[in-house]
Amino acid sequence: MKQFFALALTTLLLAIIALHAGDAAAAIDESPCRLLQESMPAAFGQCATLEVPENYDDPDGEKLELFFARVPALTANPAADPLVLINGGPGGSAVDLYLQTRGAFEPIRRERDILLLDQRGTGRSLSGLDCELPEEFELVTATPDEIRTTVNNCIDEFDHDPRYFTTTVAVADLETLRESLEIAEWNIYGISYGTRVAQHYLRRHGDRVRTMILDGIVPADLTLGPDIASDAQSALDAIFMRCAAAPGCGERFADIAPRFAALRARFSGESIEIVINDPVNGAPKSIVLDESHLQGVVRLMSYSDATVALLPLTIDAAYQGNYLPLAAQAELQIQAVSDSLGFAMHNAVVCTEDAPWFPADSDSDTALLYLGTTVVDGLRAICETWPAGVIDANFKEPVASDRPVLLLSGEHDPVTPPANADRIIAAGLSRARHIIGSGQGHGLAGVGCMPRLMEEFVANVDASAIDAACLDDEPPMPFFLNFQGPNP
Repeated sequence: MKQFFALALTTLLLAIIALHAGDAAAAIDESPCRLLQESMPAAFGQCATLEVPENYDDPDGEKLELFFARVPALTANPAADPLVLINGGPGGSAVDLYLQTRGAFEPIRRERDILLLDQRGTGRSLSGLDCELPEEFELVTATPDEIRTTVNNCIDEFDHDPRYFTTTVAVADLETLRESLEIAEWNIYGISYGTRVAQHYLRRHGDRVRTMILDGIVPADLTLGPDIASDAQSALDAIFMRCAAAPGCGERFADIAPRFAALRARFSGESIEIVINDPVNGAPKSIVLDESHLQGVVRLMSYSDATVALLPLTIDAAYQGNYLPLAAQAELQIQAVSDSLGFAMHNAVVCTEDAPWFPADSDSDTALLYLGTTVVDGLRAICETWPAGVIDANFKEPVASDRPVLLLSGEHDPVTPPANADRIIAAGLSRARHIIGSGQGHGLAGVGCMPRLMEEFVANVDASAIDAACLDDEPPMPFFLNFQGPNP
C-alpha cells in the first residue's frame, strides 16, 4: 500500500509539473526531472537547457548551454510572476541553493513557480569552464604560490573564454531566460554575491522586476576583499561579547578572547599533525593544521548561528590541546566551500569586478586582525594572470530604483554586515525596507518567520507593511557549553 501511495503521489506531482510548463514549453523545451544534490532530498522539477551566446557581441559565435529548472507552484493556477533565485559565492549554483534552503521558499511556492538558472560557470552549467584542481587544493587555505600554480594550469584546460563569465554577462543570460519564458515581470531573490547580480539586473531591466529580496547585501559600488578581514573581526568580537553576556557561556568561556589570541600565536609558529576520523565517511585520515586552517574555520563558523554556537567550545578545546573539533570543522567547512563553488567563474568575477579596485598596499592595521591579509593576498595571486572580463561602464555605480525591495541582514554577519544594506538604500532605493535579524549571521531567509514575511512581501508588493516583530521570538542558537549541547 505504501509503495502504491508513493507511486500515485509521484505520478500526481509529475502531472502538475507538466501542466505548469504552459506557454513556456514553446520557447524552452522543458521536461520532468528530479533535482539532486548529495545528502539532500531530491526535488521534482521541470528542467531544460537555455542556449546563450558565449559573447553577446557575437551572437552567431560560440554557444553555451545553461541548466534551467522550474520548481512548480503548489497550486494548479500559479501566479504569472514567478520567483527566480540567484546564489552567491561567486560560483554557487542556484539549484543547490534551492535544495539546501527550500523551506525558506515554500510559502512563496504556494502561489508561484520557483525558477532556477545555474549561472554560467556554476553547478550544472559548468561545462567548458571547469578544470581539474589538485586533490588537496582548498581555496580557503591555499598559499599564494599554490594558487598561482593552480590558476595557470586551470586556464589551459578551458573550452570557453573566461572573460565572458562575469556578472554583466550573467545578467544578460537572466534576461534571455525571461524573454524565452515570455514572463512580463518576475520576482527576484539574491543572496550574498547574488545580490550584486540582482542589483545589476535591476539597473538594466528594472521594468521587469516586480519585487526584489536581497539577503546579505553586497553594494554595487563595494569592492569585495579589502574589508573582509575587518568585517570578520567585528563579527567575531560581537560573538565573544554575546557569549560573555549569555547564561553559562560567560562563566564557562570567560577568557575566550585571550585564549583565541594565544591560539593564533601558537599556530603562527607551528603546524600540528593529527589523525581524525573523516566526519563524512568515518575513515581515519591525517590532517596538518596550520594558521590558515584556524583562520578559515573561525571565519566560516561565524556565518551561521548554528556553527557560532560551537565556536567558543571549539576554540577552547584547541587551546587546551584537543584539536579534533577544530580539525573536523576544517574538513566540513573548508571542503564544503571548495566543493560548492565554480572556481573559474569565481575568479572571472573577482578579477574583473573587485581586484582592479584593490588599494595598492594593504592597510597595516589589517595584519593585526585574525584573518590578516590572507584573503586579499590570495585574490591578488589569482588575478595576477587571470584575464579581466566583460563589465558594463556603470557597473560600479550605486543603483537607483523605485521598485519594491526588501533587504535582509544578520546582525553579526561576518562578510556582508547590516551597514551594507543601509548604504544602498541611501544611494537610491526609494521603496526599500531593511530587516535585521538579532544575533544572526549570513543569510536570513530561512530564519524563524522570515519565509512567511517574504511571502507577504511578494504577495502584497509592500515592504513597509511587514510586521517583523516575530523575528524577536527567534533568538540565535544558544552556545554549547560541552559537546553534548547547550544547557537546557
